[in-house]
Amino acid sequence: MALSGIQIYKLLPQTNCKECGFPTCLAFAMKLAAKQVELSACPYVSEESKQKLAESAAPPIRLVTLKADGNEVKAGNEVVLFRHEKTFYNKPGLFIRLKASEGADAIAQKVAAADAYRVTYVGMDFSIDGFAVQADGGDLNAAVQAVRAKSKRPLILIGEAETLAPALPALDGETPLLYAANPENWEAMADLAKKHAAALAVTAPDLDTLADLTQKIKEKGVEDLVLDLGTTKLSEWLARSTQVRRLALKNFRPLGYPVIALAGEAGDTAKESIFAAQAIAKYAGFIVLDTFAPELIYPLLVLRENIYTDPQKPIQVQPGLYEINNPSPEDPVMVTTNFSITYFAVANEVEGAGIPAWLVVCDAEGMSVLTAWAAGKFDAERIAKSVKEFNVAEKVSKKRVVIPGHVAVLSGELEEELPGWEIRVGPREAVDIPAFVKQAL
Repeated sequence: MALSGIQIYKLLPQTNCKECGFPTCLAFAMKLAAKQVELSACPYVSEESKQKLAESAAPPIRLVTLKADGNEVKAGNEVVLFRHEKTFYNKPGLFIRLKASEGADAIAQKVAAADAYRVTYVGMDFSIDGFAVQADGGDLNAAVQAVRAKSKRPLILIGEAETLAPALPALDGETPLLYAANPENWEAMADLAKKHAAALAVTAPDLDTLADLTQKIKEKGVEDLVLDLGTTKLSEWLARSTQVRRLALKNFRPLGYPVIALAGEAGDTAKESIFAAQAIAKYAGFIVLDTFAPELIYPLLVLRENIYTDPQKPIQVQPGLYEINNPSPEDPVMVTTNFSITYFAVANEVEGAGIPAWLVVCDAEGMSVLTAWAAGKFDAERIAKSVKEFNVAEKVSKKRVVIPGHVAVLSGELEEELPGWEIRVGPREAVDIPAFVKQAL
């Protein structure tokens, strides 16, 4: 039975040395009880305590990290079935599959385009996470070298042990994922993974066989395992993925590993996108796509971000004074909250209309305008404090502040907080800002 945080704390050295990355041993113990850290992070725990803490120290889903030249993709360490219970921690990695038979030149061209892909969403930059290279009869060494010439992202190598082995020395110092061990080849694949310190994907036609296989491979000394659920049918995959997560959270160790989904195996591009979306929503740790296209990748990246944000923590931007379209001292000063969607709605409308303006972003704890006002987090005092804190008066010659129309009731109070400033009430919706500026300012 898992130990509580206090029980774990009593078994720790209680030196509060901070070398584990936490301010106190108690804080570390609480994280250990929540399966969010590993016991190895404590450098002074005794061997006796290690044995007693073995069950609590291991997270229900093992953390597996693929590495390459400073880039990492992590999967695992999840502690809940539903994100609203707490949160999900490690976003599933999105990989693009390439086949060795395509040839080095074609592979290099595809990798260059995929590696350069970037998209910005509410102030966050998204991109793919890595590449999967399949040994399908072509020159695997040349294919891997072609990928490495254009990208330093982590790799998944797909094939049998004898075909993958010659390519692994070139990845010395990296941690790739080898795909896949099955009931017929598991010994050779396990030996190869152990020799090169690689993670190993394991596949079987059913969960009972899969659980038996992971135990055998672990006994051979391979700890970092990833589960392939043995099906690409959406309903079967969903049922198995959910069952694996439930069993893992109940500390059934043989299935306590991240899951990989080869979305490209689903069929055409439409089915691939549906499979990938389901895999993101339902517990996949690594997702391999055959198709690289912005119209496919972008919604998957946004979906992943939406699911893997902390539901108890709003998406925020940094409070401050933002300059839009190189404003002059004569241009208006607008005010909004630091909720990301609110900020970008206002900023995009102003920037898109070519309006030079100063935008004061107040710290409203990540709430939207109306929500923050109702919670007492966006009032005249806070707005005035932000205007003073960010030295807005030193930037402008025309002291004029535009507040959102939804909080028009604050205009009188704000005049008292900011004597000498003209307080204007703007529109309720961001889309109406350009017309308001042209007509009223």
